[in-house]
Amino acid sequence: QVHVVESGGGLVQPGGSLRLSCAASGFTSSDYRMYWYRQAPGKERELVASITSGVGGRTNYPDSVKGRFTVSRDNAKNTVYLQMNSLRPEDTAMYYCNAVGDCRGHVCYEDYWGQGTQVTVSS
Repeated sequence: QVHVVESGGGLVQPGGSLRLSCAASGFTSSDYRMYWYRQAPGKERELVASITSGVGGRTNYPDSVKGRFTVSRDNAKNTVYLQMNSLRPEDTAMYYCNAVGDCRGHVCYEDYWGQGTQVTVSS
């Protein structure tokens, strides 16, 4: 069965760090575009990181997290990470991992989501 599972969330003080993990099963995540999203209650879902498929992997971040968050792959572990540094209270949200594959042009036929992991930044 194809699925992704996030882990690593928790409670952290402002300025602290967390590393989230997205473990893929049933598919090879290096062949997929991987995305991290977050959503806080009453807020729209926000893309916070992306990494392209294949060798290497080009990354992108919105200004809200650029310089603080880093997405990376460990292909041997079939896992994608989100390193979160200098955390702020406004980073508090449920964080979701998303895998997208089998893209033909602008249409992708595989789209997998994890269950989310909660990140709370509070003193």
